Amino acid sequence: MKEYDVDAGQVETILITTSGDVVKARQAVRTQAQRTGLSLVNQTKLVTAASELGRNTLLYGGGGRARIAVVAQGGRRGVWARFEDEGPGIADMDLALTDGWTSGNGMGLGLSGARRLVDEFEIESAAGRGTTVSVVKWAR
Repeated sequence: MKEYDVDAGQVETILITTSGDVVKARQAVRTQAQRTGLSLVNQTKLVTAASELGRNTLLYGGGGRARIAVVAQGGRRGVWARFEDEGPGIADMDLALTDGWTSGNGMGLGLSGARRLVDEFEIESAAGRGTTVSVVKWAR
C-alpha cells in the first residue's frame, strides 16, 4: 500500500467470488466514504469506481479480494480500496485504459472510467500474474 496512515489499523477484506460479493464490497466502500465525510457526489464517484473494479475482478480476474480502509495523509482523510486478482492479467495496459475498449461485452468504461472518478489510481498487471488496482478518494 502506498504511504498512508490507516485508520485504527483497520483494513476490511472482502473475498470476491460472486456478484453478491461485488455488492458487499461496494457497500463497504460506501460505509467508509460516509464515515470519512465524503460529499454525496464523491461517495457516488468512489462507489461507482469500486463497483466497476469489483466487477472486473470477478469477470476478468476469476475472482479475488477487495481491501478497503479509511486512510490519512498530510492532514487529509480519504477512502482507499484495492482490488486484487490472480487471473490472466492485462496484456496491453494502454489498450485496456483506452475509453471504449472492452475485452468482453461491456461498454469499455471500467478501468478508464474508474480512473477518472477517483483522486488516485494505481494499476499493476502482467500477463499470467493477475491484476491489482488501488484507488483513493479524498474528502474535501
